[in-house]
Amino acid sequence: MGRALQRPHLRLIGVDDGAFRRTSGRAPLAAVRLSLPRRIEAVGRSSVTVDGLDATDRILRLVRATGPVSDLRALLLDGPLVGGFNVVDLDRLAGELRLPIVTVSRHRPDLRRIREVLEQYFPDEAAERWRLLSRHPPRPWGPGPGPLWGAVVGARRPSAARLLERTAVEGRWPEPLRLAHLVASAGPPGRFGGPSRPGDGRAKD
Repeated sequence: MGRALQRPHLRLIGVDDGAFRRTSGRAPLAAVRLSLPRRIEAVGRSSVTVDGLDATDRILRLVRATGPVSDLRALLLDGPLVGGFNVVDLDRLAGELRLPIVTVSRHRPDLRRIREVLEQYFPDEAAERWRLLSRHPPRPWGPGPGPLWGAVVGARRPSAARLLERTAVEGRWPEPLRLAHLVASAGPPGRFGGPSRPGDGRAKD
């Protein structure tokens, strides 16, 4: 998979959640397929249960609904948590999609505090949630002060780091994730085909 990340023309997909109220019980989720540097090919929207256990299943459905997975070279995630403490199984995503999975966070996650929260509020599921979170601990993606943090599954870390550099159109943040966050906060679930794939499927809530 590492070689695939170095191809000159790359199609990636970014997945992120949007702003939500915990009392609503649902958090918006969006996927944006991008041909680097910034050609949008498809956009999909769905949702996950706030603090639930359905993140991995929902992301799998959403990614597949936006078009052929075989066209993609990697899946980017804004960290391994969506909808609060709904933990993503990175290994399962990589295995079922046969794609490298790259997580990115703006700040170093406080894993000790996260574990305390899991044990306090999710005592029956804390062990499993923590197992998924701790399997791939975040590391800095670059040198210097204020680096991005994250993990990679299914590819070599140096290749993933170079990929992230190519995805940063403005600043350091990956463009697929920037767009996915905007879309997640923009409206109800559904799929909207870009110029290259009109009419490909739908992501249903």
